Amino acid sequence: MGERAWTLLRKVSPDLSLCPPSTGPHGLREEMSNSSSISHFLLLALADTRQLQLLHFCLFLGISLAALLGNGLIISAIACGHHLHTPMFFFLLNLALTDLGCICTTVPKAMHNSLWDTRNISYSGCAAQAFFFIFFIGTEYFLLTIMCYDRYVSICKPLHYGTLLGSRACAHMAAAAWASGFLYSLLHTANTFSLPLCQGNALRGFFCEIPQIIKLSCLDSYLRELGLIVVSACLLFGCYVFIVFSYVQIFRAMLRIPSEQGRHKAFSTCLPHLAVVSLFLSTVTFAYLKPPSISFPSLDLSLSVLYSVVPPALNPLIYSLRNQELKDTLGKLMILHFQKH
Repeated sequence: MGERAWTLLRKVSPDLSLCPPSTGPHGLREEMSNSSSISHFLLLALADTRQLQLLHFCLFLGISLAALLGNGLIISAIACGHHLHTPMFFFLLNLALTDLGCICTTVPKAMHNSLWDTRNISYSGCAAQAFFFIFFIGTEYFLLTIMCYDRYVSICKPLHYGTLLGSRACAHMAAAAWASGFLYSLLHTANTFSLPLCQGNALRGFFCEIPQIIKLSCLDSYLRELGLIVVSACLLFGCYVFIVFSYVQIFRAMLRIPSEQGRHKAFSTCLPHLAVVSLFLSTVTFAYLKPPSISFPSLDLSLSVLYSVVPPALNPLIYSLRNQELKDTLGKLMILHFQKH
């Protein structure tokens, strides 16, 4: 197809960032330079009618306020309650920060698009959103793995708890989780946004997800994707095996506790973590490993909301309902607040 025909096609369909095939010896270089002409992406529309758009805005607003309130209360309680300055609550504070990061990365843009009836997100904004989402979601997974180790030491090796999980060791483990999430996100984002894009600029998601962006690539990126899948699988599967192995040892140790009250206390400290891990792994696994044959926009949208928005809002509820110390501290903070006012 000639250059004049491509110019006419671009005038008819300006939203399509199409790259004409190059026939010269530097075809790849020309294709990559044309991909830089993409200035924005189009996110998936949440609804077609104005009433449903406003309904989605209200739903996102309610979920984000619940997540901000719940995680904010947990952070405040742990920061102000000196008796909560233990490894378990220190990691829970870090988990609440990652939940806040996930909500603040994806939801505000979705609310803005629903309220103002738009789908646009800039190229740099999309790259930033993809980077921070993977950063927070990856860090959360590593923190959940570390919290599993905390429960394992607490129940299986209680006499060594102070030695294995001192303040310095906890700080190092938390820093390792954040650094690993940063490097993991940087690897994914740099790889994805270095690809030339010429399959349009419409994404099938309400925020910028790496798999949706890769689908717009001009090139056969099979080897790149395979390399990233192998790295991701090694990290995620390694953490998963560690979590499963730890909980097998935890449940075996719990069955050996002589008193029923002791078993109940041990189980009550593990149940919130196990529930959060199950919710996180089940939603993410199904979203990314479902068969392509059952992939369609409404399902992809529902799964995106399920694994990116719902867990950060539910995690504070799961932890606060099952932890008496946290509930007592929150109650005292509420009483002090009302007394001052």
